[in-house]
Amino acid sequence: MAKTHVFIDGEQGTTGLQIRERLAGRTDIELITLPEAERKDEARRTQALNDCDVAILCLPDAAAREAAAWVRRDGVRIIDASSAHRTHPDWTYGLPELDPAQAARIAGASRISNPGCYPTGAITLLRPLVDAGLLREDAALAIHAVSGYSGGGRAAIDRFEGEAGDGGRPPSFQVYGLGLDHKHVPEIQQHARLIQRPIFVPAYGAYRQGIVLTIALPLGALRAGVMARHVHAALADRYADTAQVRVAAPVEDASTAILDPQALNGTNDLSLAVFDNGALGQVLLTAVFDNLGKGAAGAAVQNLDLLMAAR
Repeated sequence: MAKTHVFIDGEQGTTGLQIRERLAGRTDIELITLPEAERKDEARRTQALNDCDVAILCLPDAAAREAAAWVRRDGVRIIDASSAHRTHPDWTYGLPELDPAQAARIAGASRISNPGCYPTGAITLLRPLVDAGLLREDAALAIHAVSGYSGGGRAAIDRFEGEAGDGGRPPSFQVYGLGLDHKHVPEIQQHARLIQRPIFVPAYGAYRQGIVLTIALPLGALRAGVMARHVHAALADRYADTAQVRVAAPVEDASTAILDPQALNGTNDLSLAVFDNGALGQVLLTAVFDNLGKGAAGAAVQNLDLLMAAR
């Protein structure tokens, strides 16, 4: 069988390096790599983008839009790891677990937009509940997530792991996005099929990678008569046949439960759970995964495999 030629544009960035690592040793793929002196050369990048079978863009948003426009050969398929095209109607959203037909859509697409790390957790929790009619589409939701500092890219990694500068080490925990305009919010709203824009509050912890994301469902967010067991059943049913997403069994004594953001580091897995206090009528949704795995590089390789299987 002929090898699939893959070009990672931006391969020296955090996500690009992770993708290379995950593809190392595979005999069904041949990576097209530019010498260091040519990585910023527009002509050489354009040639590589048009010579490959699959281009994976690990670039800032503006550069990703530019690189995508340089691809003119019809046979080239693009996986964009930036946020440039995640709500674009002409690009297929690269979350295979979005609904039962999404993996097939990705396999047949020529332009795939890889999901953001935070949206991956939020959408996998919310979309099945909206589809099942359990969660009100107009519910006012607040989403909170804590990621390892690698979620901030190379600059954040250098701040945490490099020599402390005049400003010293970054704080061990920092909440950001306080303008409530984080770029992931439109992506979450669109693909979770929410009518109201959710409030999203992200944070970084002083550990390298891994995410814990939580969504508290206030009274009135769920439709009349819906209880935590219905929510759990909807998630378990949606992801019963998926390889990467698992739904944890209900915990008898949730007061003893602990969520470790690093529990799935190095994998492409995503763990969802439902906690509740029946006496108070409150439900908490949680997701744990690797922001560099299912939240970035692992998802890109998963989508690459779908494209290759369809060749």
